[in-house]
Amino acid sequence: AGSPAARVGGGSTPFAEGRPPSRTRWLWAYAASSAFLGILPVIALAAGGWLLAQGMRGAGSLVGAIPGILAMIVPSVLVAGLVFALLVLLIVRVLGVGIGEGVYPVRSRIAWQAWTTERLLDSARTFLFPLYSSSFTPVWLRALGADVGRDVEASTVLLIPKLTTIADGAFLADDTMVATYELQGGWMRLGTARIGKRAFLGNSGMAAGGHNVPRDGLVAVLSVAPPKAKAGSSWLGSPAARLRRVVNDSDLERTYRPRAGLRIARALWELCRIIPVLVTCALGLAVMLALAAAVDAWGLGWAVALSSAVMLSAGAVAALITTAAKWLIVGPIRAGEHPLWSSFVWRTEVADTFTEMVAAPWFANSASGTPALAIWLRTLGAKIGRGVWTDSYWLPEPDLVTLGDGATVNRGCVVQTHLFHDRVMSIDAVTLENGATLGPHSVILPAATIGSDATVGPASLVMRGEFVPVGSRWSGNPIGPWRAVKVRSYQATGA
Repeated sequence: AGSPAARVGGGSTPFAEGRPPSRTRWLWAYAASSAFLGILPVIALAAGGWLLAQGMRGAGSLVGAIPGILAMIVPSVLVAGLVFALLVLLIVRVLGVGIGEGVYPVRSRIAWQAWTTERLLDSARTFLFPLYSSSFTPVWLRALGADVGRDVEASTVLLIPKLTTIADGAFLADDTMVATYELQGGWMRLGTARIGKRAFLGNSGMAAGGHNVPRDGLVAVLSVAPPKAKAGSSWLGSPAARLRRVVNDSDLERTYRPRAGLRIARALWELCRIIPVLVTCALGLAVMLALAAAVDAWGLGWAVALSSAVMLSAGAVAALITTAAKWLIVGPIRAGEHPLWSSFVWRTEVADTFTEMVAAPWFANSASGTPALAIWLRTLGAKIGRGVWTDSYWLPEPDLVTLGDGATVNRGCVVQTHLFHDRVMSIDAVTLENGATLGPHSVILPAATIGSDATVGPASLVMRGEFVPVGSRWSGNPIGPWRAVKVRSYQATGA
């Protein structure tokens, strides 16, 4: 267990005795739900497309259809989003019937329901991204079936709603997982999870079934909640260890008790998050119209030949629009602190929505590991040297990121330049010096530096303010010296 992995027992303890029953019919159920999850966005887009088609009726040409398209694009996008959200809501509520704590065969109804629920809500985090990390997120989670208290702040949390309780004033950061299932030997274990009153679950933190984050407690970035914990305790790492922390005494009006005017201002900024959705849909329509025009003008063969140039152009436009949005909405970002209920935090969320809904699908996902991604990140304000390999675009505050010549940021990494601590967003710089390496699925926190030619291994956490010495090798959560692995060699003695 843990990162790095360490032996915690003589052998694995099975969830249940014996082999689970092998029912072939449930394989077909998994296959059917996989196929349905794939076409669900298509169904939603088809509903929006039908409305868009009504605006194009009667147009004699593509050019003549453009006014109708422009008139109907906003209602079409809203209809597509609403249809997808309603389908997700209905299906998750139906799948929640009968789910409860216990151990079940993977090939069983309950296991299939839990698996399908997580896959569906993972898809919703992508297609309904503007709903997350907003004041509407608790409403959405309640509608899905989770027990959610008042004044809860939740970002892109993944959960099984029927098994989740989130108490008043809790905070769930980006990519958290709550009440997730565990698999072993053909069995699935499910359990309830509770996030206590005014508790905090950090970025990529996990509270698995049977684990709780205590009242006023904290589970840090990339960490797991312990099975038992006292109120007010803080935990870090995998496996979790006690962590000392200082409570941030800040203005309650800007953290836990905002006045009505602040709530209205936040709602108005969050409504702006529909703009990047409209932009990405407009780009999709522009690509379709461009290819249709090519077919009309030169035939299908030329349209196929030109399709790569059309897609590259769309990617470039998406990247430029996202860059412009960052500078117009947020501007230059400097180290400092900002309470949750402040314009700066809301504006960064709008800019992040442009990144996730416009730049990521049209450009950043495909450009990972290429010079094009590094060039684009420079336009956002990141200081990136020559020969940098970055397989991740997750630089939340790019102005504060420095990647020296030959530095490497692997896939799934987060260069985390901000942390929320007691509902205050604290921002500071992160530096990878020349030749430094951040391993796959690792996180480096604000005010931290990886020295020249130093390496941080996979699934590791570089703590806030840490300095990884020049030329050294570290790994783990939190990081420690990367111990060399002894390899026993064998000599072949026969064929």
